Amino acid sequence: METKNLRFETKLIHSGEPSPLIERAVTMPIFQSSTYEIAGDDTGEINYNDIRYVRLNNTPNHLALHEKISQIEQGEAAVVSSSGMASITSTLLGLIGPGEHLIAQDNLYGGTLHFLKEFFPRLGREVTFFPAEDTEKLKSVLKTNTRAVYVESVSNPLLKVPELKAVIKFAKEHGLLSMIDNTFPSPVNFNPIPFGFDVVLHSATKYLNGHSDVVAGAMVSNKELVKKIMPLFNHLGGSLDPHACFLLHRGLKTLGVRVRAQNASAYKVAKALQKCSKVSRVIYPGLESHSDHVRAREWFKGFGGMVSFEFDGTVEQADAALKKLKIPRLAPSLGGIESLYVRPATASHSGVPRLEREKLGIKDTLVRVSIGLEDADDLIEDFIQALN
Repeated sequence: METKNLRFETKLIHSGEPSPLIERAVTMPIFQSSTYEIAGDDTGEINYNDIRYVRLNNTPNHLALHEKISQIEQGEAAVVSSSGMASITSTLLGLIGPGEHLIAQDNLYGGTLHFLKEFFPRLGREVTFFPAEDTEKLKSVLKTNTRAVYVESVSNPLLKVPELKAVIKFAKEHGLLSMIDNTFPSPVNFNPIPFGFDVVLHSATKYLNGHSDVVAGAMVSNKELVKKIMPLFNHLGGSLDPHACFLLHRGLKTLGVRVRAQNASAYKVAKALQKCSKVSRVIYPGLESHSDHVRAREWFKGFGGMVSFEFDGTVEQADAALKKLKIPRLAPSLGGIESLYVRPATASHSGVPRLEREKLGIKDTLVRVSIGLEDADDLIEDFIQALN
């Protein structure tokens, strides 16, 4: 079935599906094989260009995912990997060579930030950070060897929305690649490629899969850039196994209904948290009090399922209050059907020194909540009884 001109929900279900169906199975089968027989061409000659091997990310399960993810992000091509960080690191190293320079947003996911600060320079690459809220600083950090600009559509955990139009304009004016981590909004709320970005990255562990049972990543771009990174990608070995491919494929089909429900619940929870006596600040792009609310409202179809807040008290008091929660669980990760919470200082940004965290605005009493698919009123009642 040709699906490129169909609407989003239909693409989620039908894009990338085998045609004709394999043994008439409506669900994509799991090809639990690490290797495949090499076929011959029409002349009977062995075709070594047709090698299929799990590490090369080209089995039927991989190819179906690549097509589905590329279509929902409105790109030309995609590749999945064994984790979000596998996609991020492979893409950065594949597109930015030794001696080249990257400009990156300062308020990034802790794993990305640590990789860029600690390992990027060791591998002969340079990086300079700019404040997410101040794109005017981009000009001052541009170098003759700058190759790309890297941002997050919504930052983790402070939910900042950079001036994305300014980032794209700057990149195009200076011949740079524009790269964006779109994990938090997901393709339901935002599509960076038609917006103007060259490369989109995902931790598919989160919303794309949505069931807390897979670790995976994805990169989407044009065919030329995906082809460019594949040799390094394959040699680094961050391939996704067939069963994980199957689970991610299954999870994607409900992405739309899940994220839209999480959008609605997160907004209600954020509004309710503003009334909690021990909450000094609620951070959610859907609230008018959020510094980036206007641009989020203009660019995004929804404000996402992530809510952060600052507890009014000590770290010990915050932990004691949070332990009274009955529904959300204390656990890392996000984007699943169950609500989870963490203090980023002890989870996503635990590897970032305290002074640096505080400089970024990440206090020890900051709490990040991933809203699941529970009833929003139940979640609100639970937060109120714990935090009041």
